Amino acid sequence: MTRGVDLALHLVTDDRLPIDALPSVVDAAVAGGVTVVQLRDKRVDAAELIRRACLLSSVIAGRVPLLIDDRVDVALAARDAGAVVDGVHLGQADIPPVTARRLLGADAVIGWTAHTPAHLRAAGELPAGTLDYLGVGVIRPTATKANHPPALGIDGFAELARVAPLPCVAIGGVRPDDVAPLRRAGAAGVAVVSAICAADDPGAAARSFARDADAKAGR
Repeated sequence: MTRGVDLALHLVTDDRLPIDALPSVVDAAVAGGVTVVQLRDKRVDAAELIRRACLLSSVIAGRVPLLIDDRVDVALAARDAGAVVDGVHLGQADIPPVTARRLLGADAVIGWTAHTPAHLRAAGELPAGTLDYLGVGVIRPTATKANHPPALGIDGFAELARVAPLPCVAIGGVRPDDVAPLRRAGAAGVAVVSAICAADDPGAAARSFARDADAKAGR
């Protein structure tokens, strides 16, 4: 947990998912055990992202935190429009985490992508309280993110998690049977995209990931 947030199972929305399917997929996934939802779509403009953030805020209805990928401006605008947006997940090329913290406030949840030892060192050099967790991957090759870094595998993830200054969430090609070994390797949680978003039954897919996450946490 960080800032009272359970990091065990993140759903990152797939930009290949039709917009009319997005609410039902997210609703089912949250009911199935997803603990954080991250809205990610790099193909649409800010106005459409704000609309989707408001839509997901209504669907989630406070059950789990809603984060926006990359776009602090969208998070702020969606809040201004009445949505409950709990924070952001930032990449290495996005605005500095210190700036995001100042704009979003002390209670916001802020994650940062970290693929290398240099990224971990940079995270550790930030003022205390700037970040809540690190997204570390990819675990396996994945088609959901173009030009991703070399796959770490579970052993490679474990090496980074062991020296990371913050809780690490594993992302990238994670399968249900990876959850338990990743948690044993030091993962605070896992993040999943197509394995839930593209499933015939997103709720059942979420439950298959949540079972191992819950078992490792002793819930």
